[in-house]
Amino acid sequence: MKGKKNSKVFILVFLGMLTAFGPFVTDMYLPTLPAMSEYFHTTSSMVQLGLTASMIGLAAGQLLFGPLSDKYGRRLPLIISMTLFAVATIGCIYSYTIMQFVGWRLIQGIAGAGGIVISRSVAADKYSGRELAKMLALIGAINGVAPVAAPMGGGFLAGSVGWTGIFWCLFVLGIILLLGSIHFEESLPVEDRKEKSWRSVFRSFIDVLRNSSYVCYTLQFGFAQGVLFANIASAPFIMQQHYGFSPLMFSICFGINAIFIVISAASAIKFRRLEQALHYGSTGMVVVSALLLVALVLDCNFWIYELLLIGLLSMLGLTFTASNTLAMDCEHNNAGMASALLGALGFAFGGIVSPLVGLGNIMVSTGIIFLMGSICSYVCTRYALHRNLKTVCQRS
Repeated sequence: MKGKKNSKVFILVFLGMLTAFGPFVTDMYLPTLPAMSEYFHTTSSMVQLGLTASMIGLAAGQLLFGPLSDKYGRRLPLIISMTLFAVATIGCIYSYTIMQFVGWRLIQGIAGAGGIVISRSVAADKYSGRELAKMLALIGAINGVAPVAAPMGGGFLAGSVGWTGIFWCLFVLGIILLLGSIHFEESLPVEDRKEKSWRSVFRSFIDVLRNSSYVCYTLQFGFAQGVLFANIASAPFIMQQHYGFSPLMFSICFGINAIFIVISAASAIKFRRLEQALHYGSTGMVVVSALLLVALVLDCNFWIYELLLIGLLSMLGLTFTASNTLAMDCEHNNAGMASALLGALGFAFGGIVSPLVGLGNIMVSTGIIFLMGSICSYVCTRYALHRNLKTVCQRS
């Protein structure tokens, strides 16, 4: 594919679609879960295994495709992942039993992970400094909004096309991204690839984990993702069962909340230093989540819940852009591995947290998880910024 040059617009759109891909895989069909229970003649908890399986796949798949993209380049793993996704989606549509569906969802998640991890790696290949921050601001915004916007799109489609129609839409999206992957110009030159044994690749994994600043930024992102997925898992029940919203109104509220994540994620680059955005975002998360916990325990009205939730999601948006950029800036030499760990930890935390909101009173458990995740995120931020300040002082 020598001589082919991708325009900046193509790169922007392509990376944006790859970033949104994983969350759409996990969340777009959520409004159809009750209908799927009837279709497969099973319980709602069995159907929800499909969500858990896709999250496990998205976490594990990034650990697979990250090192692969460092060793063999970005383009070939992308083509493989998009092809595998198309096959897995067909498998989901034509599953006869719920366990077949869950199995194909696991493969679908693994395949979708390739797009997420490689999108960050491509950005790190092509940009650095403020340019990288701007590109990752877009990726961070999409990464924050896609898990919220996907159920909204599914809510609009559910009544007309059902769950199989939603999966056909995912199949078409996968084919579009496959064509984009074929058109994509390789961003990692052969001379910059990790031409090493897999043992050496594993050693690079250890090297990345030894970078304490990178680990702190990644953990901050993981805890923030946990807060986001706690909202995703709890909001359908809080809004529909507790406040009596219809699936359509629930989808509209999700869409409104998504807009605030986009705005805050994009505004992070307006700060003089991204460390400031991370500090204010993580501090704001603790304050707002504490207020939200009190409001949920006291069984507040919907508008108090919604306004505080918008505040929390806005703080999350700030941290998504900042932590993604700062983490990837720490590990340019191992961008694929760094991106893999960053994304895998985010989905792993989301997968762990999602079922916890259903323990006991969902209002109380959700508020507690919001606060605990925010506090852990703040602690990681403080430690990372303290280490960076110490390093700067030593250099000067």
